[in-house]
Amino acid sequence: MKLLETKQAPNARRVRMFLAEKGITLDTVELDLKNGDNLTEEFRGKNPFAKVPVLELDDGSFISESIAICRYFEETHPEPALMGNNALQKAQIEMWQRRAEFGFLFPVGMAFQHCSGFFKDRMTPNNDWGKDCIKTAYGYLRLINAHLEHNDFLAGNEFSVADITMLTTLDFAKVVDIRLKESHTHLKRWYDEVSARESAKA
Repeated sequence: MKLLETKQAPNARRVRMFLAEKGITLDTVELDLKNGDNLTEEFRGKNPFAKVPVLELDDGSFISESIAICRYFEETHPEPALMGNNALQKAQIEMWQRRAEFGFLFPVGMAFQHCSGFFKDRMTPNNDWGKDCIKTAYGYLRLINAHLEHNDFLAGNEFSVADITMLTTLDFAKVVDIRLKESHTHLKRWYDEVSARESAKA
């Protein structure tokens, strides 16, 4: 079993952090996205959407999409639970996980694609759209800051996969100059605490 990834990609990092929380180690294969390693016919045979990460299982099957990979390991290694222990916890974590993806990871990703120039050889960037996505991302940070005034973590008082998504995206967001402000006091408290976890080094 091995993980095909790119170290700098936030989706790959959130899988690594999830695995670190579980105490799972995997062989990894580093792909160079800049040079198009993910665009080859061989890689598209593993993931037709040409995205990382991809988990290659010992039986020759593949799982792509980071949360799908995390779900696989949540089922095969249920402790510690990072996706909830009961119906209510699972639903709440899924709710905040999706909010972190759609409310923050998506606009940060779009800002990177359209403002960084990283993919200008394979797409037509729209700088205005990218800048608008940065504004959307900051709007989400205001909401999360208010939420964390009364919650230790995104989905309540237990660390979960939703916090992993938020942390890895917030760190990646620096490449498009999205950073915590002085007004983000509760978010800064959360960020310092989650960043101090051993898994954050993954």
